[in-house]
Amino acid sequence: MKLAIFGTGKIVNEFFSFYKDIKNLEILAILSTKRSQHVAEEYAIKYNIKYVCTDVDKILQKDEIDTVYVALPNNLHYDFAKKALLAKKNVICEKPFTKSLCQLKELSKIANDNGLILLEAINNQYLKNYLELKNIIDKTGKIRIVSANYSQYSSRYDDFRNGIIKNVFNPKKAGGALMDLNIYNIHFVTGLFGKPKDVKYFANIQNGIDTSGILILDYGNFKASLIGAKDSFCDNKVLIEAEDGLIIVNNASNEVESIDIEYRNSKKEHIDKKTTKNRLLDEFQKFSEVIKNHDISFAKDRMKQSMIAMEVLEKARKSAEIEFD
Repeated sequence: MKLAIFGTGKIVNEFFSFYKDIKNLEILAILSTKRSQHVAEEYAIKYNIKYVCTDVDKILQKDEIDTVYVALPNNLHYDFAKKALLAKKNVICEKPFTKSLCQLKELSKIANDNGLILLEAINNQYLKNYLELKNIIDKTGKIRIVSANYSQYSSRYDDFRNGIIKNVFNPKKAGGALMDLNIYNIHFVTGLFGKPKDVKYFANIQNGIDTSGILILDYGNFKASLIGAKDSFCDNKVLIEAEDGLIIVNNASNEVESIDIEYRNSKKEHIDKKTTKNRLLDEFQKFSEVIKNHDISFAKDRMKQSMIAMEVLEKARKSAEIEFD
């Protein structure tokens, strides 16, 4: 994978902390705004990156680059992913994929028409404990209630309270708790159980954006409550309540630190299959393998999951009357 990184933010800094553990990866370029060019140049010196640009077209003209990692604010995902696909580059795009389902469908069509790999960077789908959860989900009998809480007081919320609006709390930038945090819960639950029958989002709205909220997914025989909050905090967990036992997923849905099972007969079981320290490493190791093998089939399968998550996001925003530009 000959990679160009679009962005210089927090997620990119985290990516650099583990990228040397990814096989078959070479970072060739980094794109930044003029305001953040000094950050990109520091990365380039530290990690021996060949190209630093503020002009996306100059990067996309480089034939040696085969893949672009879009790690930009939410509202820019669609435009820059589309540019990269039209330049015949494979694309890994940070979550949430786009602002709307129709945008994602368009990107998917461009990728399919050009035989390109298009993947959403949503790490919990690749965590070994999450994959193990799929194997053991039936051990506790019929599921009745699922509750997933990812509440994390944002470092930018204090500014928001004082009238300073950063991207993550800006409706013009497709911000909000649903898009930033609850998206992990959505992928976690829909990755296990598929598309729900109904979606309702009860959001705490301030200045046109959801700073927290409870998303209800109706699966008929059971219900799921998904909490995402950037204005408060708690001990994050996922609980899967069933007739014959309780599955406890420790930590938030983007970590899946370990799994505990408490059976109705008082038996207990602890599960931990993780082999990597960084929560993003499993997904990028898989991405590198998929790009190397040009595994279109895998990418199309993952796209089905991303489409379901995007449909849930869109229905949730509509139910809470949250509008983006």
